[in-house]
Amino acid sequence: VDIDFGDGRERVIDYVTDKYGKDKVCQIITFGTLSAKAAIKAVARVMNLPFEISNRVSQYVPSEVGMTITKALEVSPDLKKVYDEDALIRKIIDEAINIEGIKQNTGMHAAGVIIAHQPLDEIVPVQYAKEGNVITEYPKEDCEKIGLLKMDFLGLKNLTIIMQTLDLIKQRHGVEIDINNIPLDDKEVYDMLIAGNTDGVFQLESSGMKKLVKDLKPSVFEDLGALVALFRPGPLGSGMVEKFVKRKHGQLPITYAHPLLENVLKDTYGTMVYQEQIMQIFQVLADYTLGGADKVRRIMAKKHPEELEKLEAPFIQKCVEKGMQEKDARELFEQIGSFAEYCFNRSHSACYAFVAYQTAYLKAHYPVEYLCAMLTNSKDDLEKIQLYISEAQKLGIKVLPPDINKSNAEFTPDGNNIRFGLNSIKGIGEAVLKEILNERETNGEFKSISDLTQRINPRIINRKALENLTKAGALNCLEPCRKKIFINIENILNAAAKEYEAKELGQVSLFANLADNNSGSSYHMQAFELYDCDSEYTDKEIQEIEKEYLGFYLTSHPLESIREKLPFLTTHNIIDLENIENNTNVTICGLISEVRQIPKKKDPTKFFKAGIIEDLTGEIPFVAFHKTLQEYNSLIEQEKKIIIGGKYQKREDGSSQIIIETVKPIENSNIITISIKKEMNYENLIALRDILSQFKGSDPVVLKANDSEKKILTSPNFWTTTSNDLTQMLEKQFTSNIEIEVNSLD
Repeated sequence: VDIDFGDGRERVIDYVTDKYGKDKVCQIITFGTLSAKAAIKAVARVMNLPFEISNRVSQYVPSEVGMTITKALEVSPDLKKVYDEDALIRKIIDEAINIEGIKQNTGMHAAGVIIAHQPLDEIVPVQYAKEGNVITEYPKEDCEKIGLLKMDFLGLKNLTIIMQTLDLIKQRHGVEIDINNIPLDDKEVYDMLIAGNTDGVFQLESSGMKKLVKDLKPSVFEDLGALVALFRPGPLGSGMVEKFVKRKHGQLPITYAHPLLENVLKDTYGTMVYQEQIMQIFQVLADYTLGGADKVRRIMAKKHPEELEKLEAPFIQKCVEKGMQEKDARELFEQIGSFAEYCFNRSHSACYAFVAYQTAYLKAHYPVEYLCAMLTNSKDDLEKIQLYISEAQKLGIKVLPPDINKSNAEFTPDGNNIRFGLNSIKGIGEAVLKEILNERETNGEFKSISDLTQRINPRIINRKALENLTKAGALNCLEPCRKKIFINIENILNAAAKEYEAKELGQVSLFANLADNNSGSSYHMQAFELYDCDSEYTDKEIQEIEKEYLGFYLTSHPLESIREKLPFLTTHNIIDLENIENNTNVTICGLISEVRQIPKKKDPTKFFKAGIIEDLTGEIPFVAFHKTLQEYNSLIEQEKKIIIGGKYQKREDGSSQIIIETVKPIENSNIITISIKKEMNYENLIALRDILSQFKGSDPVVLKANDSEKKILTSPNFWTTTSNDLTQMLEKQFTSNIEIEVNSLD
């Protein structure tokens, strides 16, 4: 049984432990095994071979779930080549095959909990895990086989986000939403999903899922359940998904192997999507009882094809008795067998689809409150924060800088915008946060820097905290020039220390008797004045400061000026890379935020560069090898804005990087838009292609029909090097039939 919880999963485990007894509740052991790559490295290590050898060989093994060395030899030409040609490598691989898959360590199941009717040590062997918890010594499969109840208590952050959003809605609008009884036919929700605006929507955020949502155009709740079930490697690779989409839109006829199956499959357009549908097929065509059909479901869920084969003959016989041709019945069973490899539970899909719909509903109707909750729950994931800030900006919602008078600990609504939380400023700990919020709640907002000096405890809000608040912009409400505050920090702290010391001694405020309540503030400003400064930090300096103290650019981003042009320059946003295949060629436009030059061990005169590149959605490490640097070294420097081409590479530890192959500075990049005024015949299109080919380069070419606002980005094969010769040749060839517009990214 799987149950998802928001915050408090540990409390649930504590509850069942207290209710049923410590001796009857425990968690489950897991075994770590040697993967294909790990086995190769382990053998090479025992043979005292250099790491470079094992690392090179293991990189030839594809990074796919379930990959074995034997399978890798079949699908990886590079691995097969070194295996056949190098006796040492062959010995490593042969030995690695022998140890691949053996258990090498133990751990604790992330969610599984066993609840028994009697003390567990009377049923299964148990032991203490590293964390101190009692765990079974049987893995989960064996625990289930002997009849123990296994519960999966899962933590689902999205449930916490939903509850926090509902609380914010109630606080701001006085509306109490029953999120479990919202209408499931809300047009705004489906319009938002169809447009692909699914960032922040549970289960529908990835680039691949966005594409599927836009293709499917969900119009009823059942479509969301199907999306959850279908967006997995099995269905995507089998052609099922394309068939499902085409049937929904009438591009393929909806057919049924037998009329009795219409009631079973009509909700999914004649396509088998769920385990429960297989159960119903066995019931209506093969006269299975519900219990018998459930056994079929379990066979499929546990991926036991040999047991499924035993069901074939009686199933076909029953289908023939129902009027089906034997050939059609056999074909139907084969479809069921292939579906069994990736079948999904309908109730699970429905639950996740409902949570997806709830999050979409809140985003569509209460975007400020919803994105506040999303940002608060992503505070440790800078890429996610950057993504949701970008999403807010797309929706016309400003994410405002932290403010000592308006910010709370976390992200909060501020009118129709979102206010940054003080908790997100680097170096602002719990004590500083508590001091600010308590003082503000007790005595109201801070009125000036002078007022601040009289009310803070300098032992808590020390130099470091004050510097961080200043640089993050949290004191701009008291003095708009950050630099002015920063150069006065010493004076501010001295004044605060004197005021605090006087209060501790029980003395009246240093200035309290010199002015009445109405004039006190202005007097303090005279008594404590900030030294002036020549100018504020430059925009570039503020960007760098925000990056350092908030973790990313908030007021403005170095790439903001070309945001609209980025889709024409890149193949992917960084946030989308995690969903693509290993070794895919990509083009990224970004800012180098970190770079270091590293000499090669074997030849220190040669070197490579490693660093981090970031765009408006996230950041990713990169490596540029010596050969690449011979041509592009001067472009791969800190703070450079560049367009890079290279391979996206997934590493064995789960991290990823881009291997840079080409680099182009943004300053030298153009976008060429060719507006076609009249319809072109085939000969003219060929002529256009030939001219573009003569000036082949890296400037994107966009085609636009004059009577349409739609633009088409051409294939990189037709990108050019912008020059007067190119524009003159195009204008001469096509006279008044086209208009050429060249936009620089500088």
